[in-house]
Amino acid sequence: MRCPYCAALDKDHVLDSRPIREGAAIRRRRECESCLGRFTTFEEVEELRLTVLKSNGTREPFERSKLRRAIELACKKRPVSDDALSQLVEELERLLYTRAEREVPSQVIGELLMEKLRALDTVAYVRFASVYRQFEDVREFRELVERLPK
Repeated sequence: MRCPYCAALDKDHVLDSRPIREGAAIRRRRECESCLGRFTTFEEVEELRLTVLKSNGTREPFERSKLRRAIELACKKRPVSDDALSQLVEELERLLYTRAEREVPSQVIGELLMEKLRALDTVAYVRFASVYRQFEDVREFRELVERLPK
């Protein structure tokens, strides 16, 4: 670590370490052995950056906000709380990151979301599925609804 005061490199020692942000990072208080200046550093895990592989072959960075918007649209005017929406976004994001793959096909995200929406609210599930699967006629709606548990 380079001292911010005298620029000495690797001539410091740690005075104190504490976890912050619920253990997601560590705050370290350091002292330079050259100039005795004290400074604070933060250490955290570098998160895996997800890339979404779209069906047309393009790639784009995963955006949590897009996932949230899709869920909000499907659940619009439904008795689904904001906490439930947030929890669903968290759960889906965690599932995607635990796959440990840098690229996730958009189809995987869509299928995971449909599975979770089906358990949360069947109307939201049908709304999302109709757009996601690009239904073109009533027959496709009927088939989807008939597969739902009574």
